[in-house]
Amino acid sequence: MRIIIIGGVAAGMSAAAKAKRIDKNADIVVYERTEVVSWGACGLPYFIGDFFTDPKVMIARTKEEFEESGIEVNIKHEVLNVNINNKTLKVLDLTTGKEFEDNYDKLMIATGASPVIPPIENVKLENVFTLKEYEDGIAIKEQLKKEEIKNIVIIGAGYIGIEAAEAMKKLEKNCRLIQLDARVLPDSFDKEITDIMEEALINHGVELHLKEMVKQLKGEKKVTEVITDKGRYPADLVIICTGVRPNTGFLKDTGIEMLKNGALIIDQFGETSVKDIYAAGDCASVYHIVRKDNIYIPLATTANKIGRIVGENLAGQKNAFQGTLGSGAIKVMDLEAARTGISENEAIKNNIPYKTIFIEEKNQTSYYPGQCDLYIKLIYNPETKIILGGQIIGKDDAVLRVDILSTAIFNNMTTEQLGMLDLCYAPPFARTWDAVNVAGNVAK
Repeated sequence: MRIIIIGGVAAGMSAAAKAKRIDKNADIVVYERTEVVSWGACGLPYFIGDFFTDPKVMIARTKEEFEESGIEVNIKHEVLNVNINNKTLKVLDLTTGKEFEDNYDKLMIATGASPVIPPIENVKLENVFTLKEYEDGIAIKEQLKKEEIKNIVIIGAGYIGIEAAEAMKKLEKNCRLIQLDARVLPDSFDKEITDIMEEALINHGVELHLKEMVKQLKGEKKVTEVITDKGRYPADLVIICTGVRPNTGFLKDTGIEMLKNGALIIDQFGETSVKDIYAAGDCASVYHIVRKDNIYIPLATTANKIGRIVGENLAGQKNAFQGTLGSGAIKVMDLEAARTGISENEAIKNNIPYKTIFIEEKNQTSYYPGQCDLYIKLIYNPETKIILGGQIIGKDDAVLRVDILSTAIFNNMTTEQLGMLDLCYAPPFARTWDAVNVAGNVAK
């Protein structure tokens, strides 16, 4: 059995390792376009912000470690196309410039995604970066060490943009965050939650610009200014964080079914519409349990889980992925926030009947030091009271409480059951009625 995996980061290497453990005789070959495999891009904002200094800690396993287990790993190799009829692919060795052909019995596509670059004039000036690849983090960090790099403009207020803003403030840089939408994180959180996020960003010195479009960058060689439809701002360094697009262009002539954005549609086993071709990670769709549809959610947790399932199935098993709830978390300065299931906005867009409640609660008792506010939003079915989604934000203890909501949604629990759920209590950790219990009891 010859198994070829295109892409050697989260999903690809998770699949390779699992397949090799199950079938030690399998011939497993990985082609990775960059120089680094099995690493976590989620650490990049914290690396450039000096929360840690050694980029190697983001690498889970090295190329050499995979090779010791019998997996052939080819870095700096790009797959140019796939012939699904004769099960071959054309590969470019980026070091030598030579092309060659390889063949497979089973194929996994784990090519990830690339940053979306808006149509901004002069976007290729020096000191204009995206923050997606390992090399991006190293290059940005080198620039940020320079004393003259003071004014940072971040374009896009999604997860990476907000995390990068915190990194800039930690480095005591002047930080301007420009967002085309009317809110930060509009696709993940509802307005009640993002209002709190925006206040935190502003209070920590981030110049937040909403409903503003970047049109042009100025500078002779290096960027010196950002021009929008509303103003002009000094910039010594620009970071573009405006979303990602699946790396599937090389498959456009294969007939593999895709979403509109190019994400490969996979079934519960991780297989595409073409037999013996599997996919996972940021280049693929994922089945959403609440929405009951294949959608695009590029998350590391999902990539690793489906990657593992695909690895099992590449090795001859028939195991299914149970689906996702799109659970995600973010730190916004001194706040933490998380969400799971669907938002109110998603419910509206997908014509899902819903009701919501939004409450202010506390994380613990008042007489033990450390009490702070928690803001909780629940989305639930108005008839059955089954929970459909939840979001929590606060200074402490918000994110892990969303794990309770994720478990409740996965098990089709009602708001009444959530209200009576037996949760831990001790004065340093909660009140006798935990904040999550209170939210369930309020949702009638």
